[in-house]
Amino acid sequence: MESEEIKPDFKIKKESKSKLWITTTSLGFVSLITAIILFVLTITKPEEKLADLVFPTLPTPKTEDTKAYSTLTGLEISDASENNLPVFCMQTPNGLDGARPQAGINEAKVVFEAIAEAGITRFAAIYQNPQSAIIGPIRSLRLYYLQWDTPFDCTITHAGGADDAIQAVRAGGYKDLTENYQYMYRGTVGSRRWNNLFTTSNYLKQFASNNGFSTSNPTGFTRFTPEQASTNKINELANNKLDILTASTTSTMELSPKVENITLRFGNIDTYNPTYHYNASTNSYDRSYVYGGAHEVYNCPGEDLGEKNPESVCELKQLSPSVVIAIIVQEKKSWDNYHEDITTTGSGSAYVFQNGTITTGTWHKGSKEEQFKFYDEAGNEIALVPGQTWISAIPQYGSVEY
Repeated sequence: MESEEIKPDFKIKKESKSKLWITTTSLGFVSLITAIILFVLTITKPEEKLADLVFPTLPTPKTEDTKAYSTLTGLEISDASENNLPVFCMQTPNGLDGARPQAGINEAKVVFEAIAEAGITRFAAIYQNPQSAIIGPIRSLRLYYLQWDTPFDCTITHAGGADDAIQAVRAGGYKDLTENYQYMYRGTVGSRRWNNLFTTSNYLKQFASNNGFSTSNPTGFTRFTPEQASTNKINELANNKLDILTASTTSTMELSPKVENITLRFGNIDTYNPTYHYNASTNSYDRSYVYGGAHEVYNCPGEDLGEKNPESVCELKQLSPSVVIAIIVQEKKSWDNYHEDITTTGSGSAYVFQNGTITTGTWHKGSKEEQFKFYDEAGNEIALVPGQTWISAIPQYGSVEY
């Protein structure tokens, strides 16, 4: 008996394939409809989906262009408007008759030093927005200090002065604060004797406000920015100096030898001849005197303490300016054969000490209204590093030793 041949049922297979296609298509269609519904819900009610999303505001990065620098020191300040705050040019004694230690002079932006009489030096200290609770002592004015003060558009702060200086103040229309017990006070006499006239930062601000001297427009020196100064340390070249006075792209410093010790001799009295030692850790010059002893001053709190003696509320601190400049000036006795007469305009030799180096050259001052400019031996203007600048007017018979 022959076996019956079994033939495959292609119809059944086709029906299965067809059902599979229908099922797959149906699922795809449902998925598509579901996706469309979800999309419509998203665009019609986005707040329900995005309510929890928070996009933080990114801070604006601080760039070099946003920085402001002090006209008087070259240091960075919080706002450029600080450069127009009132400036005060104060006469401060330096004798051994009770003047030392001075108070607050470490806050001065610029200090001029010269002989006042009998070989005794005196300072013209330039302050802007001082904070010190006590500043002084305050003594009398000389004409050459006034001529150095003029470019700073400051209130001349003093206790009387030489006749020619007082006449110049009155005739020149200067902002003037002479001995005045509304804005100054006498401390306990004691060892200070007549060097006990002080003021405070609050008194100075009150004087400016009460007299309508709310602004100043000082002229400073050409400075490096702090960033530029950091590249101009010992044995490095300086480039692209900050232009405060006059634009210049010329390098103002050449490779210079390291200078650690400086002695400035105004005359033969070592009590008033200062020495400076370069402090590499602070990049400044610790000030002392030839006869021995650091030049310490009272560093006072930045608050209103009332009319106090600095000895009772302040702490001693050694002076240490960032820049030391010695200018050689023509000096002689005045008409009374006691006070000094110094030529303040024209030009002369200059020694600029900064970053532990020295640059020799010349100083120039065209008139009492013009600010000093310093040039190296090649004729390039010297830019100064930021910080307190101390300028000593050395007579032609004095010396600069380093």
